[in-house]
Amino acid sequence: MSSDTSGVAAEGTTLGQLEILKPGMLSQLQDFGRIGTLRYGVSRSGVMDPYAAAWANRLVRNRMGTPLIEVALGGLQLRAAQDTWLAIAGAAIPAYLDGRDVGSWSRFLMRAGQVLSLGFAASGQRAYIAVQGGFVIDSVLGAIATHQRNGVGGLHGDGRSLQRGDLLPCVADASAFVCGACAPWQQRTDYSVTPTLRVLLGGDAERFDEAERAKFFDACWQVSPDTDRMGVRLSHTAPLQRIPTRTLSLGITPGAIQIPPSGDPIVLMSDCQTMGGYPLLGWLHPLDRGRLAQVPARQTVRFIESSIETLQADMQRFADFFEVVP
Repeated sequence: MSSDTSGVAAEGTTLGQLEILKPGMLSQLQDFGRIGTLRYGVSRSGVMDPYAAAWANRLVRNRMGTPLIEVALGGLQLRAAQDTWLAIAGAAIPAYLDGRDVGSWSRFLMRAGQVLSLGFAASGQRAYIAVQGGFVIDSVLGAIATHQRNGVGGLHGDGRSLQRGDLLPCVADASAFVCGACAPWQQRTDYSVTPTLRVLLGGDAERFDEAERAKFFDACWQVSPDTDRMGVRLSHTAPLQRIPTRTLSLGITPGAIQIPPSGDPIVLMSDCQTMGGYPLLGWLHPLDRGRLAQVPARQTVRFIESSIETLQADMQRFADFFEVVP
């Protein structure tokens, strides 16, 4: 998946600003992350739900990797300095423009001085706000993605999340569209449904007992409150047992499913470390990792086994659809 994170505006582009009035629970500038930095010990980071983020960008005709705002749970409030087209997609978080409901998975014109206010998620965890033409912010190691633990990226390049008073430079082109638009309802994710997530077995999978692998797929796993952008911890009254040992750490990536001695799996997410020593059962499908990122604490998920052919075909369709700007 490509990323377009240039901090240089095209010649002749009119620049505007979005002012953060309230940052909400956790709001960050994200894109599709840092490609090729794992070998330096730097996490990829990037959006937690690439599908919803790609739709937000598509609605305003941006490339899918264009930086946008990731809003966790809600509570964000911002004001426009110039007329600007925005789009919102992802979690069912009510959004109001000067008190008027703008709807989810939609594109709308935000006039100078207007205030966009987000409520709190009814289903899902994260929503994405894209601006037509993108934010004009310098990248760090090839991306704008915010990584708090590493102190990298974001508005000031130091990994800070968005704060009250932050001014986000962005493209302002009121003539970009003649009307608003919405994603087709068939393309919108229903986050209220318990998801079944696809897993590609690998790593140390063959070293697990067959019965333990079957238990992993048969169980309904509960998302732990001890979950963040680094990893989703899962729990069950009957965790996995007879966990194989690993004497050497190995490189890992987002989506890796670690099985610690407790037997409760950990699914690594966007801000995960680059090395790990727990045995690996496999990897979560990249798009299903985004779906897992939208599951609230104490809700359940299930897993099914998938194949590399399915994963490759799905990701090719994803790229074909979102890399072509409509």
